[in-house]
Amino acid sequence: MSKKEMKKRIVVKVGTSTLTHKTGKTNIARMAKLASVLSDLKNAGNEVVLVSSGAIAVGSVKLGFKSKPTTTQGLQASAAVGQCELMFLYDKLFSEYSVVVSQLLFSADTLENPQETGHLIDTFNQLLEYDALPIINENDSVYVEELLNGDNDCLSAKVATLIGADLLILLTDTDGLYNDNPSKNPDATLISRVDEINDEIFAIAGDAGEKGTGGFATKIKAAKIATDKGIPVVVMNGEKPTDLYKVLDGQSIGTYFSAKGE
Repeated sequence: MSKKEMKKRIVVKVGTSTLTHKTGKTNIARMAKLASVLSDLKNAGNEVVLVSSGAIAVGSVKLGFKSKPTTTQGLQASAAVGQCELMFLYDKLFSEYSVVVSQLLFSADTLENPQETGHLIDTFNQLLEYDALPIINENDSVYVEELLNGDNDCLSAKVATLIGADLLILLTDTDGLYNDNPSKNPDATLISRVDEINDEIFAIAGDAGEKGTGGFATKIKAAKIATDKGIPVVVMNGEKPTDLYKVLDGQSIGTYFSAKGE
């Protein structure tokens, strides 16, 4: 992606592993840096939408659980508490840069209903017109199916297609897609560009991580959804949010999935 192809409407998805420490507690420094970078991207004239995981992990810690709950009711309660905490932190951090944030919680069913989808598009467009930054998550406290089986990777891809985004960026805890599992094979190499998402690409995708509900397989599915609709996708390590600048400057960061027909 060259610099002349710099994108305007950007959807950024951040995973639980990026937002939390290994202790399970919130990585405040990283959240603060992410807020700083996204605010600066907005100041540069871009429209930014953030899809954020992490509610269950954050809520579990705040409720005093030693590990992620195993019951549906425990997960629902953690999501409810954690979503409040996440939005409190996002509002506080983004307000440092005079950025107004908004919260949108919905389910995959919403995106299957034409009338509800129309209302959702209107909301997105109005928020972006008001220069607000929408923050999205699945409504985990209400929609149990998504709580157990959903993932924000595919949700972010569907949001990107819904609002006609120019670029989808998935922030995760790996540098991108490798040709083998880098934690098991030290000789595994990073795949910097994927022009066709086929069975081979799906086959080398990793399993779900410890703290999130998605793994690399869901990122491939998300990339497929977006690229089929003409939206390129970058999967990159969220450890250094400032690398987002490099992506928009056309540098090769992580794995770039080219849009269909690109």
